[in-house]
Amino acid sequence: MSDAFPTLVETAAPASAAKVLVIDDSNTIRRSAEIFLRQGGHEVVLAEDGFDALAKVNDHEPELIFCDILMPRLDGYQTCAIIKRNPRFAHVPVIMLSSKDGLFDKARGRMVGSEDYLTKPFTKEQLLRAVAQYRRPA
Repeated sequence: MSDAFPTLVETAAPASAAKVLVIDDSNTIRRSAEIFLRQGGHEVVLAEDGFDALAKVNDHEPELIFCDILMPRLDGYQTCAIIKRNPRFAHVPVIMLSSKDGLFDKARGRMVGSEDYLTKPFTKEQLLRAVAQYRRPA
């Protein structure tokens, strides 16, 4: 075989790639986050609400989770608390997403185990900086 053809290992995602779960009931926010994260070289899993997210956390074992606060059925605080109560996923950093940037919201996020809080709309730089800062590779 010639060296001109890349092997699967060479074409795989870079070592710095993280598997990131984005939970948001807004299709626009999910897609924006997906584009930004993929541009940063990361693998992205999307969930549209807390129930969907709990199944995907189990199936995909993300290294980092971005979670919207205001969602129907199971809000972001409840979703984060459930994830953090599971010993298998308690170590996974959760960053809350919200259009509100109130002190109460940030404090409540910390109480349920989130590592940080990003205000929407977020920029590509904010998202990628959060991944670089909070990711704990498996």
